[in-house]
Formats: sequence, C-alpha cells, structure tokens
Amino acid sequence: MRKVLIVGAGQSGLQLALGLLAKDYDVTVMSARTPEEIRAGRVMSTQCMFHDALQHERDLGIDLWEADTVNVEGLGVSVAAPDGGRALDWFAELDHVAQSVDQRVKMAGWLELFEDRGGKLVIHGVMTSELDALARLYDLVIISAGKGELVQLFDRVPERSPYTKPMRALSLAYAHGVRPRPEHPDKMAVRFNIVPGVGELFMIPAYTLSGNCDILFFEGVPGGPLDCFDDRPGPAEHFARILDLMKQFVPWEYDRCRDAELTDAKATLAGGYTPVVRKPVGTLPGGAIVLGMADVVVANDPITGQGSNNASHCAATYLDAIVERGDRPFDAGWMDATFERYWEYARHVTEWTNALLMPPPPHVLQILGVAGQNPAVARRFANGFTDPTDFQHWFMDPALWEKYLAEV
Repeated sequence: MRKVLIVGAGQSGLQLALGLLAKDYDVTVMSARTPEEIRAGRVMSTQCMFHDALQHERDLGIDLWEADTVNVEGLGVSVAAPDGGRALDWFAELDHVAQSVDQRVKMAGWLELFEDRGGKLVIHGVMTSELDALARLYDLVIISAGKGELVQLFDRVPERSPYTKPMRALSLAYAHGVRPRPEHPDKMAVRFNIVPGVGELFMIPAYTLSGNCDILFFEGVPGGPLDCFDDRPGPAEHFARILDLMKQFVPWEYDRCRDAELTDAKATLAGGYTPVVRKPVGTLPGGAIVLGMADVVVANDPITGQGSNNASHCAATYLDAIVERGDRPFDAGWMDATFERYWEYARHVTEWTNALLMPPPPHVLQILGVAGQNPAVARRFANGFTDPTDFQHWFMDPALWEKYLAEV
C-alpha cells in the first residue's frame, strides 16, 4: 500500500486525503489544529462553491451539509452610479445551484470523517526542518497549507504572476438577519456589487455553525475608503464599520442588512494577499522533493470567488494522477506534469481573476451593460463562475465578444 503524507487540512488537502482513502491508500494528514479548535476559531474565507466543484464532493460522498445549506440559485450584478443609485442591476439564474459552507464547519467535519474512515491524523504544525526526516517515510509528500514557512519551498513563477503586491484590501463578516433582495425574494443569489474606483461588495448566502446566514464581503481598492481595517477592530466595531461602508457606497444592500447581527464572536476577518503562481516542486534541505497543491501553487485574489473551487479541482486532478501513476515513483517529472494538468484549468481562472482586478476595458463594460438587456448574455456570465474556462471563448477577447454579440 502506497503511503501519502498531506500537510494541511483545507479544502484541497482533505478532499484529496478522503479520495485517496477511498482508493485504499495509506494516508496521513498533518493539521495544525484539532476539529474542536477549528470550530472555535475565526472564519477563514468566503468559499462559495459552484456546481462542478460541488460534484467532486458528491462523487466522494463527502457532501455532508448539502441538505442543510441554502441553495444559491443565481448571480446578480449591480454597478453603483455617482448619485448613490444603481447604473446597472441585473440577475441571472445558474444552471445548477451553488453552496457555501463555512470552513469551520466543513474542515472540522472532514477531519473527523477522515479519522472515521481509517485515515491517520497528526495534530502538529510541521516546519521545514521536521519535514526533512518525515519525507523519507512516505512515497509522496504533498503540501496543501497555503500559509506559513512551507510555502517558501516553492518559487514564484514571474511570467504567470503579474502582481507583486495585494490588489485588494479584504474585509468580511458572517451575519444572520439579512433579508432577501426585493427584486428576487424567492431566489437566493450571490450579489456582485461594483463601486467604480472604490471596490466591490459580495453578498453570499452561506451555512455556518449556527445555520444559514449571509457573508458580507468587501474587496477594497488599496488606499481607498474600503481599505480601513488595518487597525484590526474588534468584531462589533468591524461589523459596524462594514455596515457604515455599505450605507455609504451600496445603500440598496444596506437596506436589507438593517436588522442583521454577527453570527458569532469569531465571524469577522480582514487582510489581503498578493496573487501568485508558484512552481509545483519544492526541495527540502535534505534533497527530498515535495508537491505543492491549490493555494500553495496558484493563489488568486478572491474577487471571482474561485479559491475553494480551484482547490477542489486541484484535488480531483491530483487524485486521478496519483491513482494513474500506480507503483511508479512520484518523481519531479511526474509532479511537474501533474501540476500542468491542473494548470490547464487553473490558468483560465487566473487570467480572468487578474483581469477583474484592473479597471474594466470597454468591451467588458459593454458586456455588463448588454447582460442587463439580454438574459442569454447574463446567464452565460453567471454560469462562467461554475466553469471559468468558458470565458476564453467570449469574455476575455473583444473580437470574440463582438462575434458572440452578433449571434445572440
């Protein structure tokens, strides 16, 4: 039985670990926190997952919260006007529902499921020096912890990483009591609100420790009015500040949040990080090699909500590649090829995400405007969040957009 060590207990690492267990691999997961510590900790992300990524969980039988989690049936776009109103506002249905499960719920539950299914769980935040000795005990070591010292094992790829600093200041809160959008009260949706020159607000229906809720998620242009959380306010002040910003810049969303309250005392988060693509093979001081996955090798800004979706696709790709490898060694050539197999998908996400971090070119402004009048265009844009590879065929290139526009 081949032995695999996975360092990190997030979406990608645990999905892969549970997938390998189902294929009768000997799998060890190293997590810095116990399930109880994860549940009692701070929220970690926004994580709305769309159909194709959710299907990977269904295929493995690890979609434990699907029946309880609110279904996201559509996606809406609003663009703020200078007078405080909306220059643009439309909604489109998704072909299949999306869902967002608080990672405190999911990762704690998956860790317990991993042990229940026979996996070996080690609670320990491993350092590079310790990994040197451990690596000799396994056929394959995978690093899925996107933060901390181990990430430094993987070199940045400049030609795939156009940015060298964070492009947005991030702040979010999980809240109960947010009312539905009056325009579509029977349809739960991710609402994508754009405030030109200031940033974006995402409203995301989600499931957390205390049931269904909404995530209020600001992406602020650095140095702008939304970039105001460096003082790390306490949860009550953090939430009040988010509501004040909503009232000022997106009052139509503030109106449905008047009676909202935080889901719990750990339901706020602020920060930011630099989008980056790294090489997939890391070399330990003793010479052993390790394979990076998900955020370790492709970390995008969350403006397109693809972090967990990418992690899920990466885990599914790596699972297939490991199984197909059989008894042959997991050498550097195989690691590079496995990553490139994932990159064939992830590069489209990266290119689309990086493009949305810049002021939109004329043809993108035209797309958002036409989508408000043409349901087919709106629906294609919304469903691109499920399969971002589609954007290469019409959204990313003005000539292809013109061709598509002539057809719809």
